[in-house]
Amino acid sequence: MEFLCTITQLYIYVIIGRILLSWFPVSGGVLEGIDTFLRMLTEPILGPMRRAIPPVRLGAMALDLSPMILILVIGLIVQPLVCTG
Repeated sequence: MEFLCTITQLYIYVIIGRILLSWFPVSGGVLEGIDTFLRMLTEPILGPMRRAIPPVRLGAMALDLSPMILILVIGLIVQPLVCTG
């Protein structure tokens, strides 16, 4: 069970990394490779969530809530189930 607990915690860090990289233009270099890798890991879950929960409009911007909701689900539901002991 400790392995699953570690994996869920690492996945939260991956989501946070993707959030942080989404704030900056990434073109070429090492950051583009990291961004591509993080998107590859997170998009299979965030893509369907984004279609179910559209971004919240904030004037000319939109706030994607799906990463924050996924972090909450993992932290409040999944981790207590797999990290008991």
